[in-house]
Amino acid sequence: MRNIMIFAAVLVGLGTFMAQLADRLTPAPASATTSVRSATVDTAGQRSLSIPTDRRGHFRADGRIDGQRISFMIDTGASMVALNESSAARFGLRPARGDYTATVTTANGTVKAARAKLAMVELGELIVRDVDALVLPDTALSENLLGLSFLSKLKRFAYANGQMVLEQ
Repeated sequence: MRNIMIFAAVLVGLGTFMAQLADRLTPAPASATTSVRSATVDTAGQRSLSIPTDRRGHFRADGRIDGQRISFMIDTGASMVALNESSAARFGLRPARGDYTATVTTANGTVKAARAKLAMVELGELIVRDVDALVLPDTALSENLLGLSFLSKLKRFAYANGQMVLEQ
């Protein structure tokens, strides 16, 4: 049983590595920079955002953290917003080596991360304040993840008709 678990973990890690490699080697089409298909605000002030899947079946969207542009992959399996060091540094978040005290298990293995609090995260018309986040080394996280620390503060999020629908 132990050997099967080790083999499965190796396969998961290899699959994740290959997917990241494919993303890096495949040029993105010019229209891929903004993946938000529709954003609405109804008369009651309820905001809604629909995000289609990309060619690999992932949900990607451009947003803002404290006013600075950032790209995310929406990940309902991630408990927190996760940022790589390069992206975090663009808006002034530069944890010291001693701040990396949280242990995080990812598809690539276990890694140390630094806890952070984001004053404001925007995705289209959706605005969420005081969002818990983690900063991970660039080698451990190739793209930023919009996890449950953001999603759970929305009214609802759901998968419908091939799109991720976010409502606030």
